[in-house]
Amino acid sequence: MMLSDVMEDYLKVIYQLQREHDGRIKTSQIADELEVTSPTVTSMIEKLEDRELVDREKYRGVTLTAEGETVALEVVRHHRLLEAYLTEHLDYDWSEVHAEADRLEHHISEDFEARVADALDQPDVDPHGSPIPGADLEPPERPEGKSVAEFPEGETVIVEEVADHDPDVLSYLADHGVEPGVELEILEVAPFGMVTAQPSGLEEAVSLPESVAYHVRVSRPAEIES
Repeated sequence: MMLSDVMEDYLKVIYQLQREHDGRIKTSQIADELEVTSPTVTSMIEKLEDRELVDREKYRGVTLTAEGETVALEVVRHHRLLEAYLTEHLDYDWSEVHAEADRLEHHISEDFEARVADALDQPDVDPHGSPIPGADLEPPERPEGKSVAEFPEGETVIVEEVADHDPDVLSYLADHGVEPGVELEILEVAPFGMVTAQPSGLEEAVSLPESVAYHVRVSRPAEIES
């Protein structure tokens, strides 16, 4: 099935929104994510429905069909493998790879994908901690982490995943030592949403505005949970 890059982008966005939200995805959510108008989304959803890639219910939103999910998972796999390769082998900063992978994800062959995965020793996650779908294109397990803003003062957590959409946010987090695998001690949670945390091994604490903290997903260390 030949699909345009734009169609694949829509399927990928719907997949990602379904991972974040239960139930059907609304046109407005897709429009916000892709920065297009709702009528534009409606037009594309009709085309995807004609190809049996999405299931649409009027006024209730859409979900991916099994075939639509498979296409989305392949695009997501390409994207996250490319991010990992660009970071590990071409010295890209993790704040640069999202846009580059967006451009390349639609145009690599299965053979190229397999060689990249082998070169990276079959990674489970990308540089931002997001799970990479396997070659079988089965949906990866959903990470259990929550936003760092949901934890109370005095809690110690470990960064699992950071949203990769905003390069300025990624640069800020990297400059302050907030990356997957880093331990954070939450020092203060202000009433207006600002989180102050102390990354392990660093002298200075980092302030995370609510809009940034929302995109930093963390979990308690295993020894604390046990």
